Amino acid sequence: MRIGLVVPGFSANEHDWCIPALLDLVRVLAATPGVDVEVFPLRYPARRDDYVVHGARVHPQRGGNVRRLQRIGLMVRADQAIRRAHHRARFDLLHAYWADEPGLVATLTATRLGIPSLVSLAGGELAELPEIGYGGQLHRSNRLMTARSLHGATHVTTGSPYLNKLAVARVGSERLSLLPFGVDTALFTPVRPTDERSPFSPAPADAVHILHVASLVPVKDQQTLIGAMAQVVETAPQAQLHFIGEGPLYDPLMAQTKRLSLEDHVHFHGSIAHHELPRYYRAAEFCLLSSRYEAQGMVILEAAACGKATIGTPVGLLPDISPAGVVSPGDEDALACVILGLVMNESRRRTLGEAARCLVEHEFALRTTVGRQLELYRSLIASRN
Repeated sequence: MRIGLVVPGFSANEHDWCIPALLDLVRVLAATPGVDVEVFPLRYPARRDDYVVHGARVHPQRGGNVRRLQRIGLMVRADQAIRRAHHRARFDLLHAYWADEPGLVATLTATRLGIPSLVSLAGGELAELPEIGYGGQLHRSNRLMTARSLHGATHVTTGSPYLNKLAVARVGSERLSLLPFGVDTALFTPVRPTDERSPFSPAPADAVHILHVASLVPVKDQQTLIGAMAQVVETAPQAQLHFIGEGPLYDPLMAQTKRLSLEDHVHFHGSIAHHELPRYYRAAEFCLLSSRYEAQGMVILEAAACGKATIGTPVGLLPDISPAGVVSPGDEDALACVILGLVMNESRRRTLGEAARCLVEHEFALRTTVGRQLELYRSLIASRN
């Protein structure tokens, strides 16, 4: 079975965590007997040569930051690259992650080649949040690309029931499946190496460490989270909030932290390498998600795989992993209430963490989700044949 993956960006080598979920996916797919994978990243990396990552050949299209009409040239180049690879050895299916540029390339090229296409909604393609300038539906070109790729795809997948509800009106249930990215439960595990030290030390002996992992951008809404923490520490001064991630909101969030006199309770750790994240999850008592929108939310699965519960807004997979710990986006008071409830209840933190870990082991482990993906590939290929 030969699969062509069309993606916006991909790792420049095996140590580059450009999009970690895609790197993990390709590693497992390429190691599966009888499966041959070639990857066509449209924008990143800037390499001019083809190369191999975990046994998969990668054909970078070097789109960089091209915009407007230059995007057409990028997609034409990608179409030509896929067709050249197809003529060397026939693809059985083209699979696009993200329904805008990758989806349009995959569906149009697959139609020309007479093979099935699969499009996975993996980001904000269907989102529209004009108040923060977020979402693919805000821009006419992205709306058109997404609509065309969803219409032309043989099948469409989403990473969460939350996103499924947005997609079903555009696709129809007969062509729509739930197929989330899986988490590497060998890397993300609750088992601590004997020499592992807490990344949060020094800290008060009674500190309750709370972790938030995300880019510092408006859609993640860390502003509401910091406001909620101001209420939490009035009752629970042992609460310590840790941010992992970088982004344009760093300075405003730091200013908000100082304005609320939270410097002793809110900590910014910057960007952390993907393979270093498990020790941060393990050192935390629980995790938070304050996003206005998530297609899936890999951080929810990573935390759960490390035995930690996540509470926050009902987006992505959070309502399915921790249904008892969700509040409306932007509701500072309600968020403070659920945070305080876990800060003050160690037993409940442990129970929720263990339940999340068990669910991930059975439903969202990487090899389990890749197995389902391979089943879908075979079904689509057999149907077309």
